[in-house]
Amino acid sequence: MSDINQLRNKIDEITIEMIKMLKMRTDISKEIGEIKKNIGKGVTDETREDNLRSKIITLCNELKFDESIATKFLNFLLNESIKVQSDSKQTHLSIFHKAKAMERDGKKIIHMEVGEPDFPPPQIVKKALEEVFDKGFLRYGNAKGLPSFREALAKYSSEKFGVVVSQDNIMVSPGARFSIYTAISTLLNPGDELIVIEPSWPAYKECALNSGIKVRTITTTLEGKWEPTIEQIQKVINNNTKMIILNYPNNPTGKILPEELQDEIVRIAIKNNLYILSDEIYSQYAYKKWKSILCYNYDKSIITQSFSKSHAMTGFRIGYAISRPEIIEKLSKLEALCLTNVSEPIQYIAMKALEADISDNTNTVQTRLNVLVEKAKKMSLDFVTPDGAMYLFARINQDGFNGVQFANSLLEKGLAVAPGEGFGEFKNFIRLSACQDEKILMEGMNILGNMLRDKQ
Repeated sequence: MSDINQLRNKIDEITIEMIKMLKMRTDISKEIGEIKKNIGKGVTDETREDNLRSKIITLCNELKFDESIATKFLNFLLNESIKVQSDSKQTHLSIFHKAKAMERDGKKIIHMEVGEPDFPPPQIVKKALEEVFDKGFLRYGNAKGLPSFREALAKYSSEKFGVVVSQDNIMVSPGARFSIYTAISTLLNPGDELIVIEPSWPAYKECALNSGIKVRTITTTLEGKWEPTIEQIQKVINNNTKMIILNYPNNPTGKILPEELQDEIVRIAIKNNLYILSDEIYSQYAYKKWKSILCYNYDKSIITQSFSKSHAMTGFRIGYAISRPEIIEKLSKLEALCLTNVSEPIQYIAMKALEADISDNTNTVQTRLNVLVEKAKKMSLDFVTPDGAMYLFARINQDGFNGVQFANSLLEKGLAVAPGEGFGEFKNFIRLSACQDEKILMEGMNILGNMLRDKQ
């Protein structure tokens, strides 16, 4: 018994020393964070992380120690550094909330910072709102969603994508965001890695960081037409890589991948046994050939959809995930824990919304986006014409340009835009949303043009 106590005491001593060293490491990370902030450098340095990862793998080989344990521990340390170094980045939502506060104070604001269509939900939604009480959809329900709604979603998805989908493949969620969160949180473990292709919606990285998942970032460029290379993806995959996130049509760039490139990415994911989490919330707004990940019939794919953009039902908070039944079962357990179930009245209303013809929504947004593109060309903004979605991601070629400062200055002029740094290391970019009518968009672009001229 004395031997085991001596060993336990030794473990205790080592653990206490590790905590002391963790404190030292955290203090140094904070210092580095302040320096980065002062010189305008981003938080994550993928090259440096890769070098450190290589050193640790080499050390593990020398020590004959399991590298997967060591690299998971490294990922924990790297995530802690990111947390202590990250200021609250200003994103489209930061600007949106500030704009709303200014509106409450009487300031007129043109909203080009969020993807919230200004047109109303389908007329059938109004009728459904009136009848839901009498229909009796007012109770606790299945965590996966109303069986009748899931059946309707399965039929809708089968017809839209040309694949076989049943209600067992569906989980209803309060917006697509929660499906994304549950997928990351339940399918991956702390220390695992997922791949995000930037520029990207910031919630992917935030969900991962919250769950102790290490994000490996692939940065695309305007010059490269926002397309990742196969080499970039292959380079970051290792034993800890468990998932790749795709979002096409993309937020913020509107990019749709060439089918051959997407096919190859899927092949790599299958070869490496990765989950594919495909956020297809903008599929209703694809203006060129687009292929859902659902069409590959890969059993480790999770597709997320929402009524927010397609049916202009942002305030209803209703979305869903499509995957194989075993994955849906895992996701729904977390949803049951957090929510019990999505509101039955909202599910009924969304089910009725599926009956509506929403092709006019697509045409409206495409027309507005075309107007935005033509105006941006005349203003000599630097961008790739979007293939879909409802945004223009534009680079401002001015020395010392800072998207956050610029966005805050524009607010004082009555225009809200999204700073590029919310979508990755894109400080000299802004995202413009085409969700207002053409007259308002032109008014906003005129404000933008005047501000740019004043800064020259």
